[in-house]
Amino acid sequence: MIDLSTSYLGLHLKTPIVASASPLSHHPDVVQRLEEAGVSAVVMYSLFEEQIIRTSLELDYLLTHGSESFAEALNYLPDHGKYSVGPERYIEQIHELKRKVNIPVIGSLNGVSPGGWLHYARLIEEAGADALELNIYAIPTDPNATGADLEQGYVDLVRNMRAEIKIPLSVKLSPYFSSLPNLAWRLMEAGAQGLVLFNRFYQPDFDMDTLSVVPNLQLSTSRDLRLPLRWVALLYGRVPVDLALTSGVHTGQDVIKAMMAGAKVAMMASALLKGNPEQQVRTVMSEIRTWMTDHEYESITQMQGSMAQRSVAEPNAYERANYMKVLGSYKDVGPIIPDVTLQAGMLYPVD
Repeated sequence: MIDLSTSYLGLHLKTPIVASASPLSHHPDVVQRLEEAGVSAVVMYSLFEEQIIRTSLELDYLLTHGSESFAEALNYLPDHGKYSVGPERYIEQIHELKRKVNIPVIGSLNGVSPGGWLHYARLIEEAGADALELNIYAIPTDPNATGADLEQGYVDLVRNMRAEIKIPLSVKLSPYFSSLPNLAWRLMEAGAQGLVLFNRFYQPDFDMDTLSVVPNLQLSTSRDLRLPLRWVALLYGRVPVDLALTSGVHTGQDVIKAMMAGAKVAMMASALLKGNPEQQVRTVMSEIRTWMTDHEYESITQMQGSMAQRSVAEPNAYERANYMKVLGSYKDVGPIIPDVTLQAGMLYPVD
């Protein structure tokens, strides 16, 4: 009997497949079907810092606007139903999911600055969330802000968040840090029990007809797996946190690769958004079982970390030496570019 169970953030999970933050978590019935298909936990869509700030400003305006005009205004409160469009709805959604599913529900906060909005982390915990994922998604644009300052801000944010809640805390990162292992270690010391690798930045595009900047959402493919796969394999065993791999998980082999790199769970979003998400999960589950049977694996834990950098015969395959090897092995460069060979780290034409 194949054992597909794993653990993540202290949670016992029946499979390594987690539904990552996406619009699907808006629909408890869909999450129910995903649970039946084999998903072992769900991450809520993110509650953004900007939403919380906007809601707070709107409430402040409604409470104070006209308060000096007439005495009755001092007792005025906005209608709760009318203005419950942001954080309050998010809390209700957690309650609803917890009523409908038996798998862990992980809240998601997207923020980059310390402030009073952090108390929403506690509200998410009180609503019954089993863990919280802090989604750090910020584009630095100030040339006076140093990388060290930004990283320290993230570490402080995690420390402040840890002070607010008792449930497990993970941090979802981008790959764009000069020393990711160092930052990972500092986040662990600040209180993060897990790291989610990696966040995907949705790059804007230009509309040449309207001359406007427009959002451009492109779902991932299995080819996007390589970047997080490499870093999970590099961090495994170096930083004592649970690693979750996200971005590019579409097939059973993608999940198995994530486990062998050292991930505790593989998170899926794009693959589920392409249509019939529960069937996609069933297909992935079948592929995992078939592969494990064919290769005589008895459990997920048996394979976790088996292909991490510290476990393989050629650990430098994850590092710069592999860059030279890849360049040297590439042959099909087309009819226009002359054949090349790699010598001493440089490219030379070959007659």
